[in-house]
Formats: sequence, structure tokens, C-alpha cells
Amino acid sequence: MSPFAASLRREWRLLRSRPRDWAMVSWVPLLAMALMCWIFSAGQPQRLPIAVWNEDGASPLSRQLVRMLEATPGLQVRQAVLNRLEAADALQRMQVHGVVHIPPGFARDVQRGAGASVALLHNAQLATHSSLLQRDVRQVVGTLSAGVEMQALAKRGTPARALQLRVEPIRTQLVALFNVSTNYEQFLATTLVPALVHILAMTAGAWSVGRELRDRTLGQWLHGAGGAAAVLAALLGKLLAPLALLWASALACLLYLSQLRGWAVAGSLAWIALGLALLVAVSLAAGAALAGLTLSLRTAMSGAGLLSAPAFAFSGVGFPLLAMSGSARTWAEAMPYTHYARLQIEQWQMSAPPAQSLPVVAGLLLATLALLALATVGLLRGLRRPERWGAR
Repeated sequence: MSPFAASLRREWRLLRSRPRDWAMVSWVPLLAMALMCWIFSAGQPQRLPIAVWNEDGASPLSRQLVRMLEATPGLQVRQAVLNRLEAADALQRMQVHGVVHIPPGFARDVQRGAGASVALLHNAQLATHSSLLQRDVRQVVGTLSAGVEMQALAKRGTPARALQLRVEPIRTQLVALFNVSTNYEQFLATTLVPALVHILAMTAGAWSVGRELRDRTLGQWLHGAGGAAAVLAALLGKLLAPLALLWASALACLLYLSQLRGWAVAGSLAWIALGLALLVAVSLAAGAALAGLTLSLRTAMSGAGLLSAPAFAFSGVGFPLLAMSGSARTWAEAMPYTHYARLQIEQWQMSAPPAQSLPVVAGLLLATLALLALATVGLLRGLRRPERWGAR
């Protein structure tokens, strides 16, 4: 039997005889990805709680503003506060994410034409909540302000056709090209699933090779592998099972999002599937290389976590690559997930031609081959140092 087939059969037998190992490459990843999809299934945050500090409570205009805030789908007026201390307490206890302050004399100042301001006190530490609150409150106040201005102009005899032009002589036209609905399921769920499988695959690669060192079975696994080619074949056989299982789990989740949740792929799903397979492969190879070079399961697992866990933060999906410092961007460009995320966004949302994603595919393939070569070198060195077997 060839070293590849023997290693594949041996690894499959080990996985089936060890429920924990089997779980970490089969149903646990699938469950974690399903949980990720469920978390973002709402799509957009709705009914974010706010408080209203209305110091002009007797006026119809302030009451109208409160009604408009309550009618906005993204907001929910959870409570009314009477002073600054109550507003600060509600924010600090995180009972609400923002407080809308209507100053005294609000309606009187508007009627006199003196102008009035509405303040939003919000917790900027929660960036997503804060930006959504600012958007919705700004829209509500702008709508109310435009209505007041149009009503005043109508009383002065301004023709109906000229009212909108007078209120808004210059308008901004915003055209969203991709993720038009600004839906978090399309934006985050589709990118976090591959990020999760990247972490799991690198961990699986480190564990698969590292446990042979820990259990002193490296010689048994590579028995008869007399050269680099045979060791490489045995390594490929060991990694094939977790590659197929993790790739299938991640692809199933992406198919669920694209086919059942309605986020149709604008470009090529085949290129996404190929890129995903290479991401899993390069992650497994990286974990195996860590185990082979360090000859330590503990060090390899620690390195896998250190390299894979922050991959999403450095990918450019949440924070733009161009805005990163030089060192941070260099680190980001060295991470395989950064390049896969680019490929997926290009193909899923932007309908980019496959030729544009070809460099990413080629780069991931080359990185996989290089890491497999490093892992092979490390395993050959480990075969010559049996005193290192059994180390944690």
C-alpha cells in the first residue's frame, strides 16, 4: 500500500475511534457555523433602545418628534428621563444605547425662526449601535425640520412645486453598488464562516501532526517512509480527511446563505468553492508546518491560535487595509484569509471576472505547497530525533 493510502486509512480509523477528534472536524464545525448564520439571520439591527430627555414636553412639536422617533423601525423609545443624571445612569447601565435631548423652548425657537438643536447622547464605544442611532436620529430630525420649513413656506404663499426645491436646493444622490440593503447577514455571516473554518483548519492541522509526536507514534505513522516524497505523501493522506470534512461544512453554510437565504452569488460560485478549498488546505498545511518545525503539540496549537484567531480583524473586511499602519498591513497581507476574503467579496457581490481572482487562487496554492514542504522538512528532522517524541 502506498504511503498516501496507508496514512489516509490510518487517519480515518483514528478519527472514527476517537469521538472528540471526530467531533472537531465534523459536527462541531458545522454546528458553530450554523450558530454563526443564526446570529446574523436578523439581517439588520432593529428597535435599538433609546431614552428621551424632553425638556419641552408641553409643546406639540416635541411630542411629534418623540412619535416620529418611536415610529422609526430602527429605534425604540424605551424610557423617558427627567434630568442629566437619569440620562447618564441609563447609558452607564446600558439600559439604552442613546439619549435624545430636546432642549427647553424647542418649539418656541422654531416658531420664531431662531433655530433649535436636538442633541443625541450616545455610547460611541459600541460602534455599530452608535452609527445606526446617529443615522436614524439624523433622518428623523431632518424629516421634521424639512416639514416645518415647507409648512412655513406654504404659509408665505410659496407654490407647491417650488417647496421641495426651496427646502433642498442641492441634493446628494448615494448609489450603493454592493450590499445594497446594508444587511449584516450578507456582510458578516458570509465572511465569518470562512474565518471560522480557517481557525478550525489550522488547529486541526497542528493537532493531527502534533498528536503523533505527543503519543510517540511518529515512527509508526511514517513507518516505511524513507524519503521526502514518501513523508509528503503520508502527510497529504493524513490531512485529506479534515480537508474534505471542513471544506464540506463551510461550503454547505455558504450554499445555505446563497440558495436558501437569497444572497445570490453575482459572480462564480465555483471560484468561491475553489478558493475556500485552498483556504482550508493552506490552513491545514500551516498547522502541520508548525507542529513539524517545533516538534511540540503545545507550541503548534498556541501558534495556530495566535496566527488564525486575529485573521478576520486584519482582513480588511471590518477595518480598511489602506487605513492600517505599514506594519499592520504587512501582517494582514501575510495572512491567507485576507486574500480569500478579497476573492469571496469579488465573486459574491462584485461579479468580478475570474481572471481578477486568479492571482489569489495561485497565491494560496503556492503558499500551500511551500507550507507542506516546510512540514515535510520538519517531519524528516523529527524522525531523526526520537528523543523529542512524547513532549507536550
